[in-house]
Amino acid sequence: MAAAVDAFADLETERGTLARSSTADRVADIIRERIIGGTLAPGTRLREDKIGSALGVSRNTLREAFRLLVHEGLAVSEFNRGVQVRRLTNDDVVQLYRYRRLIECAAVRRAEHATPEAIAALRQAVADGERAAGEQRWPEVGTANMRFHQAIVALADSTLANESMRQATAQLRLAFHVMANPRAFHEPYLRRNAELAALIESGDGAAAAEQLAVYLDDAERQLLETEPQS
Repeated sequence: MAAAVDAFADLETERGTLARSSTADRVADIIRERIIGGTLAPGTRLREDKIGSALGVSRNTLREAFRLLVHEGLAVSEFNRGVQVRRLTNDDVVQLYRYRRLIECAAVRRAEHATPEAIAALRQAVADGERAAGEQRWPEVGTANMRFHQAIVALADSTLANESMRQATAQLRLAFHVMANPRAFHEPYLRRNAELAALIESGDGAAAAEQLAVYLDDAERQLLETEPQS
C-alpha cells in the first residue's frame, strides 16, 4: 500500500505569498486552491499547528480563515475533532449542479460577446486537459476541467459570478473525490469540452447552452450513481 502523502509538507512554499497581505482571506485562498487542486481530500484535518507554523500566521488569523471555509461549505468544524475538509452528500451534489446549470448555461449564452481573452482561456483549459490525459495525470485532467468551467462563467463578465464559481469549483473537487476511477469519469469530457469551446468560439450561445445542460445532467448522474471511496 502506498505511503500516505502529507498534504501540508510543502506548505512553507506559500509563506512568501502572505508577505503583502497576511490576512485570513489570503490563508483561506491558499487552502481553497489546495482543495481545488486535489491536494486536500475530503476528511483531511486542517491542523492549526501545521498550517499556522508553515504560513507564519497567528492562531486567530487561522481560525478566521477556517470560519470562512466553513461558511463556503468547504470545511466542517466538529467538537473534539477540529476542522476538516468537508465530505459532500448526494444532496450537496444535487444542489451544486442545480447552481451550475443556472450560472453556466446563462453565461454560455453570451458566447457571441466572448472576447479573444475568454476564448484563449477556454482553449488553454482544453489543451491542459488533453496534455494531462496524454501523461495519464487524471486528477490534473479534473483540475483542467474545472478551469474550463470557470472560463465559461467568465463569459458573463461578472466579478461576483467569477468569485461565486470559484467557491463552487472547490466543492466540485470534493465531489470528484468519490470517483474510484478518475480516468473513466474525466476522459469522455475532454472531447465534450473541445466541442463546447468550438461552439462558444463560433458565437452559437444557444447551441452551447443546450449542449452544456445535457453535459451537466450526465456528470451529475454519474456522481450520484458512484459509491464513495472508502
